Amino acid sequence: MSRAIHMKEDYYDVLGISKNASDAEIKKAYRKMALKYHPDKNPGDTEAEDKFKKAAEAYEVLSNADKRARYDQFGHQAFDNNGGFGGGGMNMDDIFSQFGDIFGGAFGGGGFSGFGGGGRQRVVKGSNLRIRVKLSLEEVANGIEKKIKVKRKVQAEGTTYKTCGTCNGSGQVTRVTNTILGRMQTASTCQTCGGAGQTIDKKPSDADAQGLKVAEETVSVKIPAGVVDGMQLKVTGKGNDAPGNGIAGDMLVVIQEEEHPTLKREGDNLHYDMYVSLPDAVLGTSKEIDTVTGKVRIKIEAGVQSGKILRLRGKGIPSINGYGKGDLLVHVNVWTPKTLSKTQKEFFESMREDEHFEPKPESSDKSFFEKVKDMFS
Repeated sequence: MSRAIHMKEDYYDVLGISKNASDAEIKKAYRKMALKYHPDKNPGDTEAEDKFKKAAEAYEVLSNADKRARYDQFGHQAFDNNGGFGGGGMNMDDIFSQFGDIFGGAFGGGGFSGFGGGGRQRVVKGSNLRIRVKLSLEEVANGIEKKIKVKRKVQAEGTTYKTCGTCNGSGQVTRVTNTILGRMQTASTCQTCGGAGQTIDKKPSDADAQGLKVAEETVSVKIPAGVVDGMQLKVTGKGNDAPGNGIAGDMLVVIQEEEHPTLKREGDNLHYDMYVSLPDAVLGTSKEIDTVTGKVRIKIEAGVQSGKILRLRGKGIPSINGYGKGDLLVHVNVWTPKTLSKTQKEFFESMREDEHFEPKPESSDKSFFEKVKDMFS
């Protein structure tokens, strides 16, 4: 099933900070919001829980320098094909396991171990899958739904689990040691069950030590228009399964843009080199050129100068953030013949002193540097 794109609230607005906020300011803002909307302080309040999750999702992105940079450039579409980042679809277990240490001892015994009345069992998440998808420039420009065959680990039918005898199902082992400062209590992941709280009771012969086996599955991924090479989309829950009652990992889809034979991409704009003969440049003509939506015919005015740039507005790549489309810039190159017949040479020799062949640039004929400046403005 394909995943639709949803408009999401800006992460900076979620945390109530400016776009140039420092790491310390981001952490402080998140801690303030999470403490305010923490489930222990707002039992049964779904609105508070939703704000708590949104704050964690925003913090996951903005506290990571790489993710923040990509978010600042591309917005919510940078990593997740359903509109978010790694935080898209985050559940409480993700939040508590990733960011619990930011609260110190604010909630019962350090971190979030007291959520929901104490004794939360840690939920193990399966590993992520990472695949590359090649897209033509036309597919990038128009968006596409790709059906991808993947091999992922799933729980083998017939596998049963039992409560881990070492941690009694909590997924953690608590140790108490005596120090000069008094009795210190520490908790660590149970080595017997790997934090799942369960161990295998029975499993079929084709399953691995975790009760998983490899299965092939076709996953439909809706890729929005305007993605860029190297961009990473996430399909939640289509990675490897986790053993027992764990949750599946995610499938990370990395975009690989194929080179187009005639069009060159620069951000949301496209460039096309069009060559015209000397007679066509003098007399004018029309030419058929490639675009990402098919071929179009454009008119070349008589007397066109080599280096002139024709701008076809809206014929470029759609903005990944929904800010319209880029342009197609057609670069006119007048082709000068390298060899001439005797008659042709005589004609051009006779034109050397002709005033019509003398360069007479007008104010509208911009210099090369002015053209380059216009291209990037």
